[in-house]
Amino acid sequence: MTDKIMERRSFLKYAGSLAAGASLMGRSILAQDSQRDTKIRKALQFGMLPPQLSDADKFKLAKKCGFQGIEASPMDDLNEARKLGELARQAGVPIHSIVFGGWHAPLSDPNAEVAKKGLTGMETALRSAHAMGAETVLLVPAIVTETVSYGDAYKRSQENIRKLLPLAEEMRVVIAVENVWNKFLLSPLEFARYVDEFDSPWLKAYFDIGNVIIFGFAQDWIRTLGKRIVKIHLKDFKRNGYKWTNLLEGDVNWPEVGKALEEIGYRGFMTTELSGGDEAYLTDLANRIDRIVAGK
Repeated sequence: MTDKIMERRSFLKYAGSLAAGASLMGRSILAQDSQRDTKIRKALQFGMLPPQLSDADKFKLAKKCGFQGIEASPMDDLNEARKLGELARQAGVPIHSIVFGGWHAPLSDPNAEVAKKGLTGMETALRSAHAMGAETVLLVPAIVTETVSYGDAYKRSQENIRKLLPLAEEMRVVIAVENVWNKFLLSPLEFARYVDEFDSPWLKAYFDIGNVIIFGFAQDWIRTLGKRIVKIHLKDFKRNGYKWTNLLEGDVNWPEVGKALEEIGYRGFMTTELSGGDEAYLTDLANRIDRIVAGK
């Protein structure tokens, strides 16, 4: 009982320190601008591009539609990964991130063999990202289930992610844990605490704007996570009807999101995670992101 009380006091103290320091968060980020990207850049996922096109033509189309980066998937063949990364750079849309995910082999799984499979997959993803020239690998850190408690998921995932940090540093690739519908990291305070407990520049937050709309407000999460955010996913969601929508057509308060991003000094890629389409659809999508960035 005493341990639980101390843990609760520790968390409340941590939450209080976050609130007290909120007004300083944006300034600390702005001080780092010289070491980070100088502007927000638009990206889309590789699978959103028309499948009938060659890889080179896919990248050219992304550039033509107004995007500046690509998010791809891991590749086992590192030579092929290097070739894909080079094609993207030649087209002017570098691969900035890859999505490992982790649903199939959670690092929080009590079965050591399942967790080992996840670790091996992440190692491949980190090497693949390095070969492509990507900066981050997206990871779903843990999954809470009927048989995997919240506390166990928290502890196991951190233990396993720490095993990956030396390789992340060697590859110069950040492990970016994302908030998803996995019954885990359900508040911005907890997400911030989870990231901070690693105390590593190779573990950051990948913030998905649309994923929080059913139980929170994206602008609140952005202001709380602040400098911990290394990448952003763009989606929109309609609470009434419980459905995903195109950007600017759901319940995300995009003007407030824009203000929050400006306050924390976010610089880097914002990647759409939507269904794919043709040139007209993708061009419209890029224009919608411009409106978001402009606060409209």
